[in-house]
Amino acid sequence: MGVDLAWETMLDLSATPPGPLHLRLAAALRTAIKIGRIPYGAAVPPSRTLADDLRVSRWTVTRAYGQLITEGYLSGRTGSATRVSWTAPAVPEAPAPASPAPARYDLSLGQPDLRAFPRRLWVNAMRAAAETTPFDQLNHSGSGGHPRLRAVIAEHLNRSRGGVVHPGAVGIYAGAGQSLLQVCRALRANGHTAIGVEDPGSERHWQAARAAGLDLVPVPVDQDGLVVAALPAGLRAVCVSPAHHPATGVVLASSRRDELIEWARAVDGLIAEDDYDAEFSYGRTVPAALQGRAPDRVALLGSMSRSLGPAVGIGWLAAPQRWTDRVRAAQEIELHPPALNQLALAQLMESGDYDRHLRAARRRFRARRAALLAALGRALPGLPVSGAEAGLHLLLDLPPGTDAAAVTAEVRRRDLQLCYLDDMRLTPGPPRPALLLCYANLKDSLIDEAVDVLAATIHATRPVTAGRRTRG
Repeated sequence: MGVDLAWETMLDLSATPPGPLHLRLAAALRTAIKIGRIPYGAAVPPSRTLADDLRVSRWTVTRAYGQLITEGYLSGRTGSATRVSWTAPAVPEAPAPASPAPARYDLSLGQPDLRAFPRRLWVNAMRAAAETTPFDQLNHSGSGGHPRLRAVIAEHLNRSRGGVVHPGAVGIYAGAGQSLLQVCRALRANGHTAIGVEDPGSERHWQAARAAGLDLVPVPVDQDGLVVAALPAGLRAVCVSPAHHPATGVVLASSRRDELIEWARAVDGLIAEDDYDAEFSYGRTVPAALQGRAPDRVALLGSMSRSLGPAVGIGWLAAPQRWTDRVRAAQEIELHPPALNQLALAQLMESGDYDRHLRAARRRFRARRAALLAALGRALPGLPVSGAEAGLHLLLDLPPGTDAAAVTAEVRRRDLQLCYLDDMRLTPGPPRPALLLCYANLKDSLIDEAVDVLAATIHATRPVTAGRRTRG
């Protein structure tokens, strides 16, 4: 085994202790062998070659080699290369940290139905895209993403969400979080210093705004959604989830939608509309996107993470015309998903397979939601449930005085994953003991078991004094 090393750099004799040159060379070689820089079995250079590289005499090298052969670091035979023969003493190797096993009862927020990813449809779409796309399109997709997918997304939003979207206004990014980050960067670059965010709300929104250098202005949410009247003077940008609030599950009321659009026009502002969970509605039709009513004031963003899964890694943004170039100018590095992934998604949507997959998902989630509500009704009668008319999670209010953080921590020990409402607050407020139950990735066969575990924990958790709050 040969090793191609820069010997004159690696064996820096000036860094060795003072003494005879051959001992200093032996010390440098010994150190390199012990730290693994010259591995076991590697051949060291012939003495003449190393002497030339180091600008020392050949005698110095042969004396150093002889010393290390005596010590057992090197071995040499006549007619063969001198090789490293020393190995470090065996040290028990620490086991690699194991990835945590998925919770048996997964009610964690934001999870899609991972078991239902349409593998066959995605493989077929990827194969079709790879086989039919011209070679000149298998490059970086360019500013805004691939034109074919941008056109497909615009048509989809106009048809299914009541949007007024032109393909040129669409940008393709690596998820909704990246899309919001681009909006926030553009706001910052154009003089904005703050953005309003729902409180309680989505930590993903807060992270994007902070990463762009914007201050967060918490805006309260009630049973009708974002309280528009609480938007402070001087603020000119807000992020909102009108279709299904990521914490409470409420749908922004029609009157609030009117107020929000009027506010944006009055202050010359921008609304970042996260179309979170708009694909899923049960008790009533989700209202059309705000963007369709005010395309000059709303940047509509979303992703395929809930309908297909995060493995696809594709999100989109439809920005007002005057903001389109600003959003794209905020790019610091390549942010678009690979062109072939974009074309595969376009193929999936153009073929009708995406719509068929989405219809099947709605039926599955409708049945799972009904089973979860029935189980909660049996095991926890009387506890209010809200936010279940749309989306993939619901809010379960606990008895007054219940420590929701303690319940959450205890059910985690029982292999049930969920979160509680107060943990999604940006600012402290009066505690509301409530749990968020996301049923997207919960196995249908485990619904009753999961609710039994939850009910037993709630019953066993002693109420605490009103106003006291602990975090798990």
